[in-house]
Amino acid sequence: KTFPALFHLFQRGLLPKRIGIIGYARTKMTSEEFHKRATSHFGAEVNQDDVTGFLKLCTYVSGKYDVPEDFKKLREEIENHEKLLECSGSSNRVRVYYMALPPSVFVDVATQIKQNVYDETCINRVVIEKPFGHDLESSRELSTDIGALFSEGEVFRIDHYLGKEMVKNILALRFANVFYEAVWNRHYISNVQITFKEPFGTEGRGGYFDQFGIIRDVMQNHLLQVLSIVAMNQPESLGAEDVRDRKTEVLRRILPIQLEDTLLGQYVASTDGSKPGYKDDDTVPQDSITPTFAQCVLHVDNDRWRGVPWVIKAGK
Repeated sequence: KTFPALFHLFQRGLLPKRIGIIGYARTKMTSEEFHKRATSHFGAEVNQDDVTGFLKLCTYVSGKYDVPEDFKKLREEIENHEKLLECSGSSNRVRVYYMALPPSVFVDVATQIKQNVYDETCINRVVIEKPFGHDLESSRELSTDIGALFSEGEVFRIDHYLGKEMVKNILALRFANVFYEAVWNRHYISNVQITFKEPFGTEGRGGYFDQFGIIRDVMQNHLLQVLSIVAMNQPESLGAEDVRDRKTEVLRRILPIQLEDTLLGQYVASTDGSKPGYKDDDTVPQDSITPTFAQCVLHVDNDRWRGVPWVIKAGK
């Protein structure tokens, strides 16, 4: 999803005029193999001249996540790009390290970036994808470890679901519409349902999915983010900190979830046999009890929503 998104920005002229995109992973690939993989989800109808122009921005470095020499190669590649872009040494340079990685290697990679790639003469940004830890304890430990390497202003913990047009439009729908905001409360709304549906299974990613399940993979991040945006009071501004504070107010007022308000499930093969079941995936343990469907009822205990059930569902 990352490269198609960057490509769409490139097509619309929304990327900086001087930019380099460098892939880094353990897999050994030639430039041609990397470009083929990067464009594999672009679709057949894209303009090939645009694709060619975009790929000129993209290079690849292969290396391990805990080997200093490999990250020094990455630094050399970045510095070579900056020389070609004629921005070497400029204090306006921005280096964005986008870590779409398993949480287990976040700290290793962040440590290597800080020790072998980080440049104090430019602006540095570390972007971390969810899941941010496995539970509360590991999340706090991860925050402490990352915080020891980078300042809070350099770290961006993101949930890509918030980039969906439907989700982004919620703020405008609510706060730019006097009529909706007037009835957006317990006096006029009997219940709220937020549903996440995927018409496909794990498709070979079962080994990864089985470590987290649908609750950690979707509900406690994507759907709670949506819930907080729908339920929050109007922020002082649309600045990041003001929106965050309003969302946090909602999350703090959610009552403990009751077991009788929770439903879990795991999908099986379709009746006609055309779609396999969860355990038919070779990467899934046969004794797995990891849920692929979950539903629960939440209650936000504040003046706006007291007594209104929030039903959130997620399933493959």
